Amino acid sequence: MPAYTVETAYRVPVYRQRTYHAATPAEACRQAIEDDDWSNDKLDYEAAGETYVTGIWLGADAAYSGETVPVPSHFDETIQRKAAHFEVLFGLLKIVVADQISQRGTDAYWLARANAAVAKAEAILAGAHDPDEPVTAPRPRHVLAQLQEDRVRDQIVAIVETDPEFASLTADAVSDADIHSACVSVAANIDLSEEVGAAEFRAALVALRAAKQADGG
Repeated sequence: MPAYTVETAYRVPVYRQRTYHAATPAEACRQAIEDDDWSNDKLDYEAAGETYVTGIWLGADAAYSGETVPVPSHFDETIQRKAAHFEVLFGLLKIVVADQISQRGTDAYWLARANAAVAKAEAILAGAHDPDEPVTAPRPRHVLAQLQEDRVRDQIVAIVETDPEFASLTADAVSDADIHSACVSVAANIDLSEEVGAAEFRAALVALRAAKQADGG
């Protein structure tokens, strides 16, 4: 059975409490971060972190001299595991945002929030402050209708049973992939501007009547 030298560690917070005069909480935090005087620091052993592995070497008493063995990621410090996964998720988010911008398929409200998340992630990776000005998100939009693939299949069953044009087919001959592709095509090309305009007009009337009633009219 092989022997391994395993180095483990845990973190103990070092803290200080100092008064700063500033116009805003953010400015006070900035002063505290930039303050290099730690002459009154204290160790908080009660808040010590979990034990994690910092290195493995093949052989007995072989730290920093024996053959290095990769540390399985689940033995890393939790904060480091989060940081590593953060970069993976951030990369995926950037790909999705870029794809949705080109496809123009994401609701603008959620796209703006995704862009804000990207901007904050960029700042974290660069060691910079979060963006001072938040990305302004547009007002939420409301879904009036959904094209549901299971209901499309129900329609297929009814059409096959009643339309002679498709008498030679069965509903099972239409795959889920066929239905999905058809839904994507219809959703991309259908024009519901008149229906949306009518809904917006009705919503405006309802809002006006509610305001009038609240005003005692």
